[in-house]
Amino acid sequence: MMSAQTDPRHFGVNLVRIAPGSISSIRHCHAVQDKFVYVLAGHPMLNTDDGPLPLAPGMCAGFRGGSGRAHNLANETGADVWCLEIGDRSAGDRVNYPGEDLQGVLVDGAWRFAHRDGTPW
Repeated sequence: MMSAQTDPRHFGVNLVRIAPGSISSIRHCHAVQDKFVYVLAGHPMLNTDDGPLPLAPGMCAGFRGGSGRAHNLANETGADVWCLEIGDRSAGDRVNYPGEDLQGVLVDGAWRFAHRDGTPW
């Protein structure tokens, strides 16, 4: 995490590399955390509930916590994709992974993952 070097309290910044044929994460949505993604290089596909949207360098996307808009980025090209991902560090955030038996809760700054029924992952 890039922001760990500067120790901010309320937001985090990640420099994300998505290799060809890979995804940024499982499609997910946050209950509290807002997220902003800025494409530095490459041409990722933004996957949301509204369908796929091709992105290019200089383009951005944002997701409001609690919106229920699940998202991820996919690299369907032959070159690396590089993005900045910026999110807040909202206490008590929860993350839902539609279509997966997975949920996460942010507790004391660390993510804890469980199945949908609450049993530990």
